Order: sequence, then structure tokens, then C-alpha cells
Amino acid sequence: MMGHDHPNPPAAGTGDSRFGLDGGHGVQHGHSTASYAALALGALGVVYGDIGTSPLYALRETVLAATGAAAGGHGGGAEVALTGPLPRSVVIGVLSLILWSLVAVVTLKYVVLLLRADNNGEGGTLTLVALAQRALGRMRGGFVLFLGMAGAALFYGDAVITPAISVLSAVEGLKLVTPYFDGYVLWIATAILLALFLVQSRGTASVANFFGPIMLIWFLTLGGLGIYHIADDLSVFSSINPYHGLHFFYAHPGLSLAVLGSVCLAVTGAEALYADMGHFGRGPIRSAWLYLVFPSLWLNYLGQGALILSDPSAIDNPFYKLAPEGLILPLVIMATVATIIASQAVITGAYSLTRQAIQLGLLPRLEIRHTSEQTSGQIYIPRINTILLVVVLILVWSFRTSSNLSHAYGISVFGAMVVDSLLAWIVISKGWRWSTAATAAVIGPFLIIDVAFFSANMLKLLSGGYVPVMLAVMLVVLMATWVRGTKILFDKTRKTDVPLLELVGMLSKSPPYRVKGMAVFLTSDPETAPASLLHNLKHNKVLHERNVILTVRSADTPRVPEEERVRLSRITDDFWRVEMVYGYMESPNVPKGLAMLRKQGFKFDIMSTSFFLSRRSIKASPQSGMPIWQDKLYISLTKSATDATSFFQIPTGRVVEVGTQVTV
Repeated sequence: MMGHDHPNPPAAGTGDSRFGLDGGHGVQHGHSTASYAALALGALGVVYGDIGTSPLYALRETVLAATGAAAGGHGGGAEVALTGPLPRSVVIGVLSLILWSLVAVVTLKYVVLLLRADNNGEGGTLTLVALAQRALGRMRGGFVLFLGMAGAALFYGDAVITPAISVLSAVEGLKLVTPYFDGYVLWIATAILLALFLVQSRGTASVANFFGPIMLIWFLTLGGLGIYHIADDLSVFSSINPYHGLHFFYAHPGLSLAVLGSVCLAVTGAEALYADMGHFGRGPIRSAWLYLVFPSLWLNYLGQGALILSDPSAIDNPFYKLAPEGLILPLVIMATVATIIASQAVITGAYSLTRQAIQLGLLPRLEIRHTSEQTSGQIYIPRINTILLVVVLILVWSFRTSSNLSHAYGISVFGAMVVDSLLAWIVISKGWRWSTAATAAVIGPFLIIDVAFFSANMLKLLSGGYVPVMLAVMLVVLMATWVRGTKILFDKTRKTDVPLLELVGMLSKSPPYRVKGMAVFLTSDPETAPASLLHNLKHNKVLHERNVILTVRSADTPRVPEEERVRLSRITDDFWRVEMVYGYMESPNVPKGLAMLRKQGFKFDIMSTSFFLSRRSIKASPQSGMPIWQDKLYISLTKSATDATSFFQIPTGRVVEVGTQVTV
């Protein structure tokens, strides 16, 4: 497994988490040093695409839930049977709930608090896992790792539902232009999604330059449309008082959970604030939210509320009916572009999360392609892209409308948010060393809100919520199998391993025939002789002039400074140990790492170097410690993993593979 045999990343990383004490105005560790305004503009396109498209469906679904009219299939231009005007108290209550959800969940929890919990400038669920593991050391590491698996698995659910619901809700606006499009919505959405996933392999650099300006226009349009209709009923401003939201729950206890399950649609995408911190820095992300995104969203929701109070028939699609009739088509086009951008953000987020999971030992190695020479974060993972596309298309054709899909949305989003809150509790109490009372006072309210939203969405379990739950369960089983199987395999092979120093001593006393050049033997355990070295001696009966025992290790920091990348230690004149360390946001490059040793006086020439890898053939065993089905799953995962040659970016012409058979 070459450096990925350990299921847990080491507790002591090479970097230091400053917990956000740098002021947040710069982006450290090799990130872009572009101007503050340019970073804030870029954040609009990548970070806020998901939450920025929520007005397309959030208020509609919440008001329908609050009036008991939210039967499956409504929305998206469908006729909604409402008798008489909408109760003012219901609309004001819903607006109040949406506003204060944006304040509590997005502004206070993510923008104010979690953006401070960074790991050398990086954020996201797996960053919290690394920080929590470092804070706890070996204690309860398994619980933290399980939380990380659950959070990652739920994010993948979000990554397939967001493109499906966003693109569908945008294209459904075509029905308002002309009924002719009624039968073509699914086909148009499918064509857009196919094109979106097929262009991923080309990279997003060129497209990303347009994301920020387009989303700037989008948010200004949202705010403008809201202002245009607020005068329809100025009483919507009373929703600023949280009393109206709380009173709604008091007056309608039977509908409370159903309404919460739809209110959450307004805050989906909040986790992207934290996950993408490494790309833009906390300062630009905060500024973009406070000065543009939040005011624009709030004004748009107020405008939609005023419109449906003055014209209850607008509830079938209040967002598009904000626009004058002649401007609906341009708004549909703009909304479609915005939803494509929102989808792009979660797709690239899924790639980044996958790479982190591989580096932390939660998933097998997968082929990772870099699509930009300048930006290490721009990657493409073909297998993940294909899986996402297939699942997204299945969702579109199974649920058929954005309203139906909204039932599947909240569980994955708020499940991931609950995980973030639990991990943040550990980081704040153990890492920041706050008292239990202080931690409970800060994180407790957010955890209660997240659990309430999550519980509300569990009501949708049978009407669509089972989709992200099934996906998450399957992914957690898969990751747990990989971690457990890898540990069992490591423990088994270690029993038969020969200590490296013992082998070197034996070779010094009775040296085999020497050949010119250098041999590099990759191993996950630098203390034992690599299987490929033993097999080379057994079958070829030769030893190279210089031999390097190489271990590639993952740190619990996102990136490792170049000066700390490679460590060299001499065993004898012809045997050397080399350790390479890469952060969980980096892709290992063995030849480049070895070339760095020249600065330490170690000669390295790729053309006279051979890399020896051991390819394991794994067979199931009844005594493995795992059920036989899990053994078979683990074996299939090892077969699906990309080979070490590609993963470590070693030239194929310089590689010698030696086969070994192991039972797991």
C-alpha cells in the first residue's frame, strides 16, 4: 500500500494549526496572493454557488409545507391547490425562520466560528478530523475517524443531489415561458448535466475566471428582484423579529418538523464556506457573505414573501414570478448558468474530498489527474466523475421534479453539519483547551439547531430521504472495510517481515553480485525489509550499488513545506533510508521528491534508477477478523485501486514489479 497502510494519519503532524489567528486576510502556504477583492469575487463563484441558488425553491417548498399543501410533485411550475389568500402569519413566520436560519447556521456557526478552526489555512470536515485526532492523540481516535467517514459520505450525497435539484429547478422555469417545454424539462436538464460532467476532464481554470463575475451579477439580480416586489407588502419586514418564527411553531406544532425540513433548503451550501477556505482565505469569504451574498438572499426572500402575500397564485413558482413577464426567459438562462456553477462547486469539492480521503487512508488509491500547472487544487478523478454522473442522472429521472428532489436534500446536508459540530466540539475543548462549560455555551446551540434540522429531514426518509442515507451507509461500510482490511493486512505481513538492519548486516557479511545504478524500494514500514527487496535478492541474486528504502507518508496537515518534504538517513555506504511527507491536500511525486535530495549532496539520476514495487495478490481467509463478504469487498477495492506507479507519478519505464500473495 506504499505509505497508505496505516488507517490513521499520525497524531503529530509537521505543521502547526494556528486556529485562525492570522487575521484571515491572506491565504498562506502557497495559495494565491491575488488581491483581496479578486479573492472575494472568486469566492462568489466557487463558495456561494450552492446557497446562491436556494431561492429558486426554498421559500416555495417551505410555504407549501407550512400550509399543508406540499404534496409530492408540486412546485416547479405545477399547479398548487390553495384556497383563498395565504395566512399572513404563516408567510411572515416562514420568512423569519429562513432569515434567522441564515443568521444562526451560516453567519454565526460557519462565518464567525468554524472559519477560525483551520489546519494551516485549510478547512472542511476531514480537516476537522485531522485537528481532532491531533488534539486527542491516540485516545478515542476510532470515534473521530468514524465521524470523518460519516461526514465525507454525507458530503458525497450532497454532491449528487445538488446538481440534480439545482439544474432541474432552473430548467423548470421554461414552463412559465411556454407550456411547450413541459415534456422536455428532463431531457434539457439531462443534456446540461451530461455536458457539465463531460467537460470536467478539461479542467475548470478557464471557466472559473467567469464564475465570480457571473455570480456577482446573479446576486445583484436576486437583490434587485426582491427590492422590486417588497413594496407589494411591506409587512414582510416584520419577519426580522424572531418572535414570528417561534410563534409559528407554537401555533402550528404539528407542522413544525415538516416546515424545518424545508427551511433547511435555504442554508444548503453553508458547509462550502468552510471546505473552500484554503482556496480564498477566511477574510474574502467573510466579506463576500456579509456585504453581498447575505443581503441579496434576504432581500430576495422578502420580495418572494411580499409577492405571494399580494398574489397567492404566485406560490407555484414565486422566484420566477418576481421577474416581469418579458424577462422570465433571460432569468431562466441566468438561473441555469448559476446552477451549473453551483453544481461545478460541489463536483470539484467531491474531487478534493476524495484526494483527502485517499491521503488519510480512508479510500484506495484512485487515478488523480492535475488539470492546471499553476494550481495544485485543480484536479480531476475520472472514476469519481463517472460515478457522480450516473447517480445524478438516476436521481433526475427517478424524482423528475425539483420539488420531489427537495425531499432527498436535507438529510445529507444537515447530517454533515451535525458531524462538523461534533468534531468542532472536540477541537475547541481538547485542541483550543476551552472548558466544557465554555465549549457547550458556544457549540451547544449550533448542535441543537443542526440536530433539529436533521430530525426534521428524517420525516422525509420514505419520500426521498432514503437516497442520501443509503449512499452514506454504503460509503461508510466501504471506507470502514478499507481501513480495517488495510490494518489486518499490515499486521499480518509484519509478522513475516525481516528487520531491515538485520538484513543489511547479513548482506555486508556475504555480499551478493553488484550491478551499477540505484534501486529504490518502496515500503510502508521503514524498519522492515521491503518484500520487493527480498524477492529481488531471492530471484535475481543481485544488489545495486546504491539502495534506497523509501517510505511515503501522509501528514495530518494539508500541505508540507518543501524544506520538510524529504528526510535522508544513512544506514551503510550502499543503503539509505528516505522518508517523503505529503499533506492530505497534495499528490505525491516520488521522482521530484528524490531530486530534492541533490541539495543534501545525494546524487540522483532518474535514468540510472530502478523502482521496485511489490504487487500483492490478496486472497480471502476465514480467520481474517472480518466477515467473508467484507474480505471480498476489500479484495475488490484493492483491485480497483490505481497502481502505485501512477499514484506516485513514477515513470513506468523505470519500474520493476514483484508479485507476492497474502491472505487477509
